[in-house]
Amino acid sequence: MKSHFLFPRSFKLVGWLLFVPSFAVAIAVVCADIDIDNMLTTKVFAIADNGLFADAGFFRFNQNSIGDEVLLSFLIVGGLFIGFSKQKNEDEFIAKIRYESLVWATYFNFGVMLLATWFIYGFFYFEVLIANVFSLLLFFVVRFHIKLYQLKKSLRDDE
Repeated sequence: MKSHFLFPRSFKLVGWLLFVPSFAVAIAVVCADIDIDNMLTTKVFAIADNGLFADAGFFRFNQNSIGDEVLLSFLIVGGLFIGFSKQKNEDEFIAKIRYESLVWATYFNFGVMLLATWFIYGFFYFEVLIANVFSLLLFFVVRFHIKLYQLKKSLRDDE
């Protein structure tokens, strides 16, 4: 089966190598309240910026910590590589599982967001919105791999 829009199989390993450490660091940052705002400080180009103690500005260079941007980028790219890399035997049934997992993850993610909208307030809601950037990918990857495991287990049981 010709699969458009999927990364080569080798990208899956790269995805795991990016996603797992960055996910562990993200959990540590959130749970241990680690401040990464002073890590990797450099001059960056900002399309838009309205810093807490600075005037709003557009299309300018600012001194900024890029630790959180790097961490979030690794999470997103790693999740994309894991979820959208070809399987060893990519066929129509795997494509169906991938599609159904993506739809399920989308529904589940927006259900969580609706609950968060109604029951979480203040700055913590903003943190939930940030987590939402990669939670859809996380839910998709988890669901997809659970379904693949169940498929492989049922095929082994049939033998």
